[in-house]
Amino acid sequence: MCSLQAEENHLASMAVAPSTQETSSIVTLFDISWQDVLIPMVTEFLSLKDLFNLRCCSQTAKRFVEATFERRKDINLAGNNSRNIELAFTVLGKCCRRVENLYLARCHWLTDEYLLPILAENTRLRIVNLNECVNITPLALQPIIIECKELRILKLSKCQWLTTGAVDALTLHHSNLVEFDISHCTAIGERCLIIFFRKLNKLNVLSLANTPSVTDQVLIQIANYCRALEHINLVGCAAISDYGIHALTIACQHLQSLMVHRCPNVTERVLAPLRGRIYIDRPQLGYNVPAFPGHINCLYLQV
Repeated sequence: MCSLQAEENHLASMAVAPSTQETSSIVTLFDISWQDVLIPMVTEFLSLKDLFNLRCCSQTAKRFVEATFERRKDINLAGNNSRNIELAFTVLGKCCRRVENLYLARCHWLTDEYLLPILAENTRLRIVNLNECVNITPLALQPIIIECKELRILKLSKCQWLTTGAVDALTLHHSNLVEFDISHCTAIGERCLIIFFRKLNKLNVLSLANTPSVTDQVLIQIANYCRALEHINLVGCAAISDYGIHALTIACQHLQSLMVHRCPNVTERVLAPLRGRIYIDRPQLGYNVPAFPGHINCLYLQV
């Protein structure tokens, strides 16, 4: 305790005018330039847990950590549901100003009350992962949709609160997404998705697993407009068939992986010609099938 008090006295004396400052031989870590040295070269190696532990050491340490939070670009609390974590997140909401990557997947404590303050202060977000955040509402998406013009990756898997209206708003404000995940989102309609994918010509990674509104018509729309697509997850999309998969794989020449497990209407007729060119999550059947009929090519015309 004495050493902490001595440190505080020393730092307080540094703020006094030179004419009244007393000579002191005490030198501490915090005498090193915060903005030029400690924050950019030291704190980047510290986890959020490390920083919160440091914050508890002294008043000076508290000010230093809060200055660090102000410049921090990454917040990763994915899966962290430890006791009082929401209080720590409240501190981040008050201090952080330059966050670009926000990972909050599976944070079951997260509500609009905790999320909205940090979204209001950080409009440079490029990555937002809210997978399995079941206790927030579409209200929390409003600042992300309207203010975060640099958004590139948005993950909303198992967010049953995601509505057609929220996706329509995304359609109006965002056309530069490169990765999008709405797996297990059951409240979104087919027409909403057809309109949405018309703007996403930069999309590389897409997950629509177990989304019942994904049909062949949706896949045809993706084929028309998302030609840069590299990875797509359609696991459990029971409404799609060989027709939609054929349209997709003909148009998306950069496709590297296709996940179609538990898609009963997708057969080896369309998958067999793709094997060896792209990764398919379903094992090959032990017999040969004829090539997919060429006249189906017309299916990927605009709808």
